[in-house]
Amino acid sequence: MAEVVAMKRPEADGPVIADLSGGVLTLTLSNPPANALSLVTMDALQAELDRAKGDDAVRVVVIAAAGKLFSGGHDLKEMTSHRTDPDGGRSFFEHTFAVCSRLMQSIVRLPKPVIAAVDGIATAAGCQLVASCDLAIATDRSRFGVNGIDVGLFCTTPSVALSRKVKAKHAMEMLLTGEMIDATAAREYGLINRVVPSEYLDQVVQKYARTIAAKSSLALRMGKEAFYTQAEMGLAGAYEHASRVMVDNMMAHDAREGIDAFIAKRKPEWSGH
Repeated sequence: MAEVVAMKRPEADGPVIADLSGGVLTLTLSNPPANALSLVTMDALQAELDRAKGDDAVRVVVIAAAGKLFSGGHDLKEMTSHRTDPDGGRSFFEHTFAVCSRLMQSIVRLPKPVIAAVDGIATAAGCQLVASCDLAIATDRSRFGVNGIDVGLFCTTPSVALSRKVKAKHAMEMLLTGEMIDATAAREYGLINRVVPSEYLDQVVQKYARTIAAKSSLALRMGKEAFYTQAEMGLAGAYEHASRVMVDNMMAHDAREGIDAFIAKRKPEWSGH
């Protein structure tokens, strides 16, 4: 596969900066100081994910952030400003959470792996964003929380992603107390994969991303979709679905090429089909 020419968009003052290099699309939240998930930021991130879905040059997506915070969650000032609306803000709140829910589901349904690169604090919807990604690498100074309860707001929507990545009692402890956990605890809980020193975050994330990007895009696409689909099924249904996907995967060109290359002790040449 030919090396992809590096690309950046939009300008540096946008809420999300996109950088594509070597098949890895890095989307950097750039909405300081809290990198809040305002409507503008969520719309920008959604647009990049939608674009990446059909772009063959994108093989892996990394979601990172500029500054000291990964993301402080929803923009509470933006939301509070709509309490003076005729309906008290209900329509705006409904729209905000619908946009957020679509965004998080888009990450799960994206036919390409998504890695969160966390260096700093990730709270509420920011923690939800981390939990929604397929993998997450965090620095040893990162902290995580779903602390809406501290302002009288239970983090119900973040709990959807959180409860699918960590055990129920760990999730409820975070949700009920609002207390932050450090990166070591987040790894023990299953929220993140690895803890690394800050100076090595980019290096480790890129190693993961480029290792994955070198695999068959067909196998990654089929495998990711099957993983999340079977996870919502009972045992028998999960095996039935997984078996169908395995058969379809075996019939594909990339599986034939990969197995032939393994037997011949050569490097496979993926076609994505």
